[in-house]
Amino acid sequence: MRKAFIQLHIAVFLAGFTAILGKLIGLNEGLLVWYRLLITVVCLWALLFLKKQLVLIPLKDVITIFGVGIIVSLHWVTFYGSVKYGNASIAVVCISASGFFTAFFDPLISRRRILLSEVVLSLVAIVGIYIIFDFHPQYKTGIIFGVLSAIGSSLFPIFNKKLLTRFTPATLTLYELGGGLIALCIIVPFYLQVFPATYYLPTPADWTWLIILAGLCTVLCFDLQLNALKKISPFTANIAYNLEPVYGIILAFIILKENKLLNSHFYLGVGLIILSVALQTGRVWYTRRLAVGLAGN
Repeated sequence: MRKAFIQLHIAVFLAGFTAILGKLIGLNEGLLVWYRLLITVVCLWALLFLKKQLVLIPLKDVITIFGVGIIVSLHWVTFYGSVKYGNASIAVVCISASGFFTAFFDPLISRRRILLSEVVLSLVAIVGIYIIFDFHPQYKTGIIFGVLSAIGSSLFPIFNKKLLTRFTPATLTLYELGGGLIALCIIVPFYLQVFPATYYLPTPADWTWLIILAGLCTVLCFDLQLNALKKISPFTANIAYNLEPVYGIILAFIILKENKLLNSHFYLGVGLIILSVALQTGRVWYTRRLAVGLAGN
């Protein structure tokens, strides 16, 4: 369990860094994600091919996994939309709403009862987001994109939890991101009609950041997250991902100097989000210790 938590928190840190890269890459969010997926799928396919770990899976499973990949790709497009129309700090803060959506989606999909404690802890984070939304109206479009991104973020760990019982993280990542890439080939041309791009081919600087984004923040991050999900529940994973704003905000303040753009209400909202993370972490550890104690008796 400890190893799984370490893997998860490294993945969370890498996820926090993606917002910074989204700001550094000048491409439109739809094109940014398309290039990210293209680089990732090609590199991962080559790596698995060289290791002789490429696996063909039944068409029925391909369709299911592709469906999850579409959710992932749309989550990324809306996330980077939040970065572009808000800023990196706003984008990573909005991701914390994923715990709220997971508290409802996970029971519905997994057919278990809704836990009041999960809902209450998630609402603390939602209040934090509302405070930021209410006092930073100039970022309203970015926050809407961010909340849509949080919905996607809450869904794919739930579906991946089941798929990981049958497929390795590497195979699952390759097929999911491949499905996301195919979906964006269809969606992006229409998306660009609504949200036009200023240019279409990455600059040399864009390519550098895209390679870092694909290698460290996609392949490695996905592998760590999927391995952690073998031991950790989707809700706990999403609550841990509420730390993404902390890492992302620290990096945004250091690299992008975004602290000059935010007021005290932003910090109040972030404080509530951190509180929800701390309370959930304490609840998980207490429940686990209690279960171990009862088993020992």
